[in-house]
Amino acid sequence: MTRIVFMGTPDFAVPPLKALAARPDFEICRVITQPDRPKGRGRKPSPPPVKTAALDLGLTVSQPEKLNTDAMVEELTALAPDYLVVAAYGQILSQRILDIPKKYPVNIHASLLPRYRGAAPIQAAIRNRDNKSGVTTMVMAKELDAGDILLFKETPIHPEDTARDLHDQLTKLGADLILDTIDQINAGRLTPTPQDAENATYAPMLKKEDGQIDWTQSHLDVVAHIHAMTPWPGAFTRLAGRRIKVFTAAPGQDEAPDRPGTVCAVDEQGIHVVAGTGVVIIRELMGKSGKRLSADAFLRGHSLAVSDRFE
Repeated sequence: MTRIVFMGTPDFAVPPLKALAARPDFEICRVITQPDRPKGRGRKPSPPPVKTAALDLGLTVSQPEKLNTDAMVEELTALAPDYLVVAAYGQILSQRILDIPKKYPVNIHASLLPRYRGAAPIQAAIRNRDNKSGVTTMVMAKELDAGDILLFKETPIHPEDTARDLHDQLTKLGADLILDTIDQINAGRLTPTPQDAENATYAPMLKKEDGQIDWTQSHLDVVAHIHAMTPWPGAFTRLAGRRIKVFTAAPGQDEAPDRPGTVCAVDEQGIHVVAGTGVVIIRELMGKSGKRLSADAFLRGHSLAVSDRFE
């Protein structure tokens, strides 16, 4: 029986947890996740998705405010795990924690390492208009996302994909990959490979203000930015001083007929907005009600004319 301590917090970590729990030859002896946090308008404490999934599976859950304490080291050591499996947990693990498993501390990372180490690899891949992404399993090291690579799987990125779309593809890949990784290690068929540090790139954590659309960029870059920021932190622009979220868009013509940010046409395709080069066609955006609307539905309830300008 392979003993596993699983550490994860958001939606991304749920399919890998469920995949591991479904294996009769694996025992998840503890799930570690972040504490419940205030959420929504009422700011009521809300459990992280991993906690909800773990309890549904009948697993034991711990939610330490701080992981790297003497008490947690003792508690995890007593569990005698073969592996720590970590997926978007949200705290940095000390070397004392990393040294606990008999075999490896394994991280599931949502990029093809060494590209996009850091907290926002999915958004970075969309924003940079990459044509593929993937998931990597690695042996965790003290330096962020710099550990030796175990396995990886690739998936294509399509031009219309948002960060949510890619997230959903990668979490499924991650579930398959962690099973394959542990099976190959247990069978003695897998040797960790050092990363090529010279080719490492970084995708730092995003802030809300990073979602602002810069209409002076090329139309292709603006569309990529909108899709990269959906659903979080959310791409936004301003119209007559009012902040408006934009969810999906498509590239239009290659020529820019007016100043960046200017509405140059409104038709069944959407709202055409001039960028630094070319035109962006807004397909979905947020209305006054806060609901996500098609461009057509937005125009039925909002005043918008050719020559109006987004800022």
